[in-house]
Amino acid sequence: MNRNETIIALATASGAGAIAVIRISGARAITIGSALFKSVSGKNLANQKTHTIHLGHIVDGEKILDQVLVSLFKGPNSYTGENVLEISCHGSPFIQQEIIQLFLRNGCRMAEAGEFTLQAFLNGKMDLSQAEAVADLIASDNAANHQIAMQQMRGGFSNEIQKLRQELLNFASLIELELDFAEEDVEFADRTQFKTLVNKIQEVLKRLINSFAIGNVIKNGIPVAIVGEPNVGKSTLLNALLNEERAIVSDIAGTTRDSIEDEINIGGIGFRFIDTAGIRETQDVVESIGIKKTFEKIAQSQVVILLVDGATLQKEALLGDRLKLIASEAEKIRNKQPGKPFILLVNKADVLTENQEKEIKNVLTDSQFISAKTGMGIEALQSQLLEFVNTGALRNNETIVTNSRHYDSLIRALEAIEKVQAGMDEELPSDLMAIDVKETLYHLGEITGEVTNDELLGNIFANFCIGK
Repeated sequence: MNRNETIIALATASGAGAIAVIRISGARAITIGSALFKSVSGKNLANQKTHTIHLGHIVDGEKILDQVLVSLFKGPNSYTGENVLEISCHGSPFIQQEIIQLFLRNGCRMAEAGEFTLQAFLNGKMDLSQAEAVADLIASDNAANHQIAMQQMRGGFSNEIQKLRQELLNFASLIELELDFAEEDVEFADRTQFKTLVNKIQEVLKRLINSFAIGNVIKNGIPVAIVGEPNVGKSTLLNALLNEERAIVSDIAGTTRDSIEDEINIGGIGFRFIDTAGIRETQDVVESIGIKKTFEKIAQSQVVILLVDGATLQKEALLGDRLKLIASEAEKIRNKQPGKPFILLVNKADVLTENQEKEIKNVLTDSQFISAKTGMGIEALQSQLLEFVNTGALRNNETIVTNSRHYDSLIRALEAIEKVQAGMDEELPSDLMAIDVKETLYHLGEITGEVTNDELLGNIFANFCIGK
């Protein structure tokens, strides 16, 4: 990126619409815009106050391209910290490209992915973790993702890291000072206070690291595997949860040969439901591959739903024996995935008698009755799924880590500060402790961008959309 260049890009989604917004940022943005914009009031754009909006026309010589509104932001009081123009034009793709091409011919160049936000970072308008939160905010597709991205973009995570880093930096300076007076054998850094700070940093880092477990599943959707014998209604349940005909429903056993995935928003949390192939003994090569994948999906999921066919149980002559087999299968799945939330559902329960329900409950004590076809019990199932998600941190607006880069840096920072702790316990000399303190500062600085390089910035901003 050449910071002397003026960049331009379409800031709204491509394609036709009522309006489109074209963003221009750079030292010459207002100068170039003034030459190509003719205000209806006859005012020169360059002489207007910042944060004002102007009605006029974009002109190419004598040719009028469109009537537009131009929003004017003078640096450093803008999103990027540079001079910024945002042109609201009519949403015709032809008009959009005509305006962009005109500005390209007059000194602008096309912006790269995320380059406006990169300008903002380089100009100190936001730190690196806040810049990454911009991309997360754009990609947020449920209330939880939105809340986490907003909290991070407003600096909640950054402030916590920067405060720790500054306190540690102050002690690091005192330790470095001790090294300059090594022959006098003096201590400028109070070891008791330093030990208290090291313990505090470890506690905060562990809390943030632990938050990644919930943050990661919230960001990517919580995978829920729906398993059971063929033709018990797994696809019907998936359709009921999604409220659409997503999966094929058939009376023929083995219809689902592969896993089908789709996501639904329940209470602001994304759940990714996986309809798997029915588990049974089969000679069909294709179906057996699907069954193998079922067990792989169970291992990958956060929640397992075992579905039992109530209609089959209703016709069962020896119901007790059949229930014992189901209980045994449920136990096998639980043992393979210990600690993983498990739900046992009896589907097609609308055909069961009251006595049959009691007999089922006596053996399958934790089972729930639903009818995927009629919708009975679906709402209760959704509520139970929400209970498996630890939303306490969300409700309390605590910092939740969702970014794997941040998680990796936090892990490395914790390892380094634990070395500092060990060095203090062993009463190591200051010069040896200073090495681990610097390493801790380095990894904390990686998160907010005090420590960075071109390769890191390239990787981060390459994932942004053009125009942001």
